[in-house]
Amino acid sequence: MLIPVILSGGSGTRLWPLSRKNLPKQFLPLAGELTLFQQTVVRARALPDSASPVVVCSEEHRFLVAEQLQALGITDASIVLEPVPRNTGPAIALAALQALQRDPEATLLVLPADHLIGDAGNFTDAVHKALPLAAEGWLVTFGIRPDAPETGFGYIRRGDALGSDAFRVEAFVEKPDRATAEGYLAGGGYDWNSGMFLFQARRLLDELAQLAPAMHAAVADAYQSAKTDLDFVRIDQDAFAQVEADSIDYAVMEKTARAAVVPVHCGWSDIGSWDALWAASERDAADNRLEGDVLALDSHHCYVRASDRRMVAVLGVDDLVIVDTADALLVTRRDRAQDVKQIVEQLKTGERPEHRLHRKVYRPWGSYDSIDMGERFQVKRIVVKVGAALSLQKHHHRAEHWIVVSGTAEVTRDQEVFMLSENESTYLPLGSVHRLRNLGKVPLELIEVQSGSYLGEDDIVRLEDVYGRA
Repeated sequence: MLIPVILSGGSGTRLWPLSRKNLPKQFLPLAGELTLFQQTVVRARALPDSASPVVVCSEEHRFLVAEQLQALGITDASIVLEPVPRNTGPAIALAALQALQRDPEATLLVLPADHLIGDAGNFTDAVHKALPLAAEGWLVTFGIRPDAPETGFGYIRRGDALGSDAFRVEAFVEKPDRATAEGYLAGGGYDWNSGMFLFQARRLLDELAQLAPAMHAAVADAYQSAKTDLDFVRIDQDAFAQVEADSIDYAVMEKTARAAVVPVHCGWSDIGSWDALWAASERDAADNRLEGDVLALDSHHCYVRASDRRMVAVLGVDDLVIVDTADALLVTRRDRAQDVKQIVEQLKTGERPEHRLHRKVYRPWGSYDSIDMGERFQVKRIVVKVGAALSLQKHHHRAEHWIVVSGTAEVTRDQEVFMLSENESTYLPLGSVHRLRNLGKVPLELIEVQSGSYLGEDDIVRLEDVYGRA
């Protein structure tokens, strides 16, 4: 059985302000209607004999993963929750253990969730070429044939040929300087390290046990105490925190004697920066990529993305990245796009929320948008999905008013349960136990006005919650 493993733990800080901690780039539709995560799943499921995926993600993103899988009609995926990030080595080991629960002979196709592949046919062909090698016990990685002296990627140096379409890995090479990268490109014996792999689950674990025994033992111990909760496989946090953080490259691939590489041309990009997204996108006659309501005059080689709230106009500029969101605007030269992560670090240092949250925040029951805030008040636009409900909760520091804009709400307020329709409202005093539920057939929209001494999201005491949140 071929089981795709989708690694969904990246933070995508270089694509700020669109990509943020609670909604990183893999869960955004950056290149088409589907998100990068959904495109990865669809691409893997299109392979012959491909089973439902094993997805490894953080607890914070578990509902995003479940919802985006459901939108694809996939309801039988295994969603393994990493309680703390430990890099790709432990993540893939967890996925291998989970896959073996389905099939003792499982073969894993490991794919990062945030990569873009423009030529799915060549990608499929490369997987077919790699499958016989995996069956023979090789640990296969996919090398992207370089078309430029890229200094932002690691490289794979090819060794002896293994048939006509694959090679033994001679060495993994760290990111080179410009002159070295030009030499790699001219020599022709190097490929970019894509971070995509194909191997038998059992073989991977055997190699891990031999080459990184402490990691293998700690991951196995953490998985042994895993619990199933709703659609999720929860890994024990204390046990997993003992696992050494390391990449699969360092832990296994650079040490094993059975590493192979299958080179491939497939229009691959890791979308590692706004400049990379510009390069991977279709552009207009002025070499611009314009997203949303954008007016560009006498401007060239730019990436401009407008929010859905206002238009963006650019005049007489070249080689810029301009990304507008509801609460932040980024303007940078394209050749500085890799440095956007420095802004994110500054936001973290200043304890500003813009590195972590968008103004619009998604929850398993729907979303809320903080449309206004001031001293002792906040106004939110709340949307509750059909059949969904907020937790039964109370607040120590704020009272709330709810005004229904559309749909019908079932409101619990202490001992009362009553209905609210369009243009009706209610008041929830400080400390009252309350819940909001949408029992209608259309999304429920309402305006929430909060007032009090403290309005943070951590002033929520959940008494009951159908989504298993603490």
